[in-house]
Amino acid sequence: MRWPKVIAHFEEITLAVVLAAMTLVSFTQVVARYGFNTGWGGALEFTRLLFAWMILFGMNYGVKVGSHLGVDAGIRLFPPKVFKGLAVFGALCGVAYACILISSDWLQIFGINTRGGAIAYWALNFRTGIGLDDLRYPEIIQEMFGTKERVQRWIVYLVLPTGLAFFAFRCLQAAIAIIKGEREMMIAAHEAEDLVAENKDVLKD
Repeated sequence: MRWPKVIAHFEEITLAVVLAAMTLVSFTQVVARYGFNTGWGGALEFTRLLFAWMILFGMNYGVKVGSHLGVDAGIRLFPPKVFKGLAVFGALCGVAYACILISSDWLQIFGINTRGGAIAYWALNFRTGIGLDDLRYPEIIQEMFGTKERVQRWIVYLVLPTGLAFFAFRCLQAAIAIIKGEREMMIAAHEAEDLVAENKDVLKD
């Protein structure tokens, strides 16, 4: 199973790089502003965009490791087979949700008049080449590669279709794992109980 491992490493590396970049930029910005009365004009926008990347990749990784919280009190009242079916249905709902956000054009098959999605939005920004508000290329990059002054939006917004595609993959992976009996649900509904059970003897002498 090579590709799942490659995707997992890609998610982990992306999250680590994004978090490190956010920390570094925020720290240097604070030092520059309060220590030298200067700073980088695009730092706020840069960290905000990195935070968006972290959210999109973080939700995918959360599905993989089962760290999303949820309420399962209702479905646990059903027999095991019905419970398993509902768990699979919940995971497949995640796949459908991601597919709708990626591109909602396919819903026209069911007579739903809707268009657009992450791919269409990214393609629009790619065609127009609109730049971000504050984030600009360093002058050396502009001179060496002849780029525009502002960083194009399509470069940053590539995370929308990419992140949602990973989310669909993770939800589908979870559904298959539930069917095979390798995991119970896509969510971690009893995380608090597990933590209490693991640490019940910590305070004992």
